[in-house]
Amino acid sequence: MAGRYRWVVLGVGALAQGTNAAVFLGLPALTPQLRAHFDLTLPQVGLLIGAVNLGTMLTLVPWGAMADRRGERLVMTIGGVGAAAFLALVATGNALLAGLALFGAGVFGASVNAASGRAVMSWFTADRRGLAMGIRQTATPVGAALAAVVLPVVAANAGVPAAFVALSAFTALVAVAIAVFIREPPGAVRSAHGQGVVLRDPRLIRLSTASGLLVVPQFTAAALMVELLHDHRGVALGLASGLFAAAQVLGGAGRLGAGVWSDAVRSRLDPLRTVAVVVTAFFLLCALLVDAPLWLLATALVPTTALAVCWNGLAVTAAVELAPDGSSGTALGMQNSANYLSATITPALTGWVAVAVSWQASLVLAAAAAATARFLLRDLTEPSSSPPPPGSGGGPSPHRSPSP
Repeated sequence: MAGRYRWVVLGVGALAQGTNAAVFLGLPALTPQLRAHFDLTLPQVGLLIGAVNLGTMLTLVPWGAMADRRGERLVMTIGGVGAAAFLALVATGNALLAGLALFGAGVFGASVNAASGRAVMSWFTADRRGLAMGIRQTATPVGAALAAVVLPVVAANAGVPAAFVALSAFTALVAVAIAVFIREPPGAVRSAHGQGVVLRDPRLIRLSTASGLLVVPQFTAAALMVELLHDHRGVALGLASGLFAAAQVLGGAGRLGAGVWSDAVRSRLDPLRTVAVVVTAFFLLCALLVDAPLWLLATALVPTTALAVCWNGLAVTAAVELAPDGSSGTALGMQNSANYLSATITPALTGWVAVAVSWQASLVLAAAAAATARFLLRDLTEPSSSPPPPGSGGGPSPHRSPSP
């Protein structure tokens, strides 16, 4: 029973992560319908959708710190209920109210990013932690993909407000599942450290900075792959989008593979360093192939995009294992904040470079960011052997799962 319960925590944590991703990554699929419903221009609808990311980025660290002090179940339950309420509010008003409500949904939804990772890591020992976090991280592209398929259909058949009501209802259902099923392991302790201690930790600062830099190639690929193939090389939009979707699926599988790999070598940072080098090389290769035969460019772009997606679970797991005891939520909030900041800036920056300079320059910029991340990670050390999960007060034994 005890061994099975940790998989329940992982399942609920992954469900919460996927549901949150449906909001901050799935809503762009509604862009045309949001423009028509609220009578917005393209830049205005970009601001509307971006309100979710802004709310999330500003509150990741406070939610993580609260999870360290009060526990994951309380934080994620409050966050889920609050996000559901604000998503329902989107359906009731004009564009201004919708923007404020989406900001609120981001504020409350941020609770999932730090607290669900802390919950999963508290129940899994070092030899299975990489796989567990790989599964949790894979829920992000899966949730975004499902939202991109389902929400436009609901909006087309029942209207944009109905799409937000449906998203709100599912978010509330997940909040109930969290309240019912999530528990902390025996002996769990609260953080004895203030936020400042964690935020000043030089190892976490370097890891978070490197993680933010690795988001640059990830979101460069997300912003440019379809545009490069369609606008620059004349590939049909459907085919270009299909290749991008295939790359995302491969990237999701890569997150699982990277987690298993890190468990096998008992290190998160060594695989992360290797991925950073490979991502650098592949983006440089794509820069050389921008005007090469189309089949050759496409053959390079798909694995490059997949590689740019696959590393997230490694960085998240490393952040938890580097955190002071009881402070993994704050550490995850810190690492995620760097990612969100980079994700907010990168699409606009890389698009501007592609237009003002060249496609090659954008790809080289992504490669440079990955190379800089590798440099920052060069001598960063990590716990050596089977450390207990931070925040679990000693954690479960490496050879025995805790009883619920």
